Amino acid sequence: MPTSREELVALTRDPAAFLDSADDMLRRMAVSALTAEQAVAHIETLQAMIEDTSEPVRTAVAETLSLAGSQSIESLRHLERDNSETVREAVATAYGEVGDPTAITWLVEAAESDDNRQVREAAVAALGSIGDQSAVDPLLELIKSGPPQVRRRAIAAITVFDDPRIEPTIQRAALDRNPGVREAAEMVVGRQIQISEVRHQNPDTGNRKRES
Repeated sequence: MPTSREELVALTRDPAAFLDSADDMLRRMAVSALTAEQAVAHIETLQAMIEDTSEPVRTAVAETLSLAGSQSIESLRHLERDNSETVREAVATAYGEVGDPTAITWLVEAAESDDNRQVREAAVAALGSIGDQSAVDPLLELIKSGPPQVRRRAIAAITVFDDPRIEPTIQRAALDRNPGVREAAEMVVGRQIQISEVRHQNPDTGNRKRES
């Protein structure tokens, strides 16, 4: 039965009331409509919904669990093994939003070997979002040996870190055989050159900022 206008209005007012709806679409919409405060208040319901029979619902659960912060970690770990690539992609993104360094092992594994391109790319992006130094070595390796899409994402992800090996790795990537990877590396190198030129032309810029 199609969702009625009245149901949609009621869901907008109180999405939590529809978390146990028999309608897959209403459950998915209800989960997605939860605020961070509501996600925390209904964390036990969300944790139970990781076993939902609907893939879109489980995907929405993974996305919304990130709003609950550290309370979401155990459920996200369960969803790492989900058969749906859409769910696994949402898990990787959620880990990045939560900023959980304990997820790095799985994220590296997903970036290196998941069968789905979107999952691999989301995992690489999450490694950068978490920003834990333990991600540097895996990201350097992914820039060297990952598939093209992963190499490109890893270049963007690694720019948040400070490590002497990063600059030469990106410079080598600017000579990569794949044009998309070369473009990503050239953009980073270009930004580095511009920053260096600004500092050279205005050597006291940093001092003025510290003094202000």
